[in-house]
Amino acid sequence: MFVYERAVQYYETDKMSIVHHSNYIRWMEEARIAFLGQAGLPYVEMEAAGVVSPVVSLSIAYKKSCRFGDRIRIAVWADSYNGFRLCVGYRMTNSVTGATVAEARSQHCFLREGRVCSLRKELPAMHEHLTHASEERNTWEEAQNT
Repeated sequence: MFVYERAVQYYETDKMSIVHHSNYIRWMEEARIAFLGQAGLPYVEMEAAGVVSPVVSLSIAYKKSCRFGDRIRIAVWADSYNGFRLCVGYRMTNSVTGATVAEARSQHCFLREGRVCSLRKELPAMHEHLTHASEERNTWEEAQNT
């Protein structure tokens, strides 16, 4: 599991002085890119190798509002990975209160030249890093359940 922290910016709020719902998705992308880099899969290197990873599905449950000045911690983990698809989990919490503000999942595939590809074949070193990151999450969950 990787933790990314950020401050809510004024421009992210709406007329009601709360964060507009679309910004949570941007935060997820910031956190996911940082997580992938930490996991040994820097997005810039993946793209340089001709591989991209578009979002194919997204779900988010909003729990509490965020406001300008709040600090938000985003826990990010590889929920599942099979070489072709990556599912990423997110838990966003207020850094001061500890309250969960949102929980989400995003699913991604890997493309090279517009076709689905296997990281195992296309980028084996990066495949190993993601496999390890996914296994770390499973080990962490098992420890939490005992």
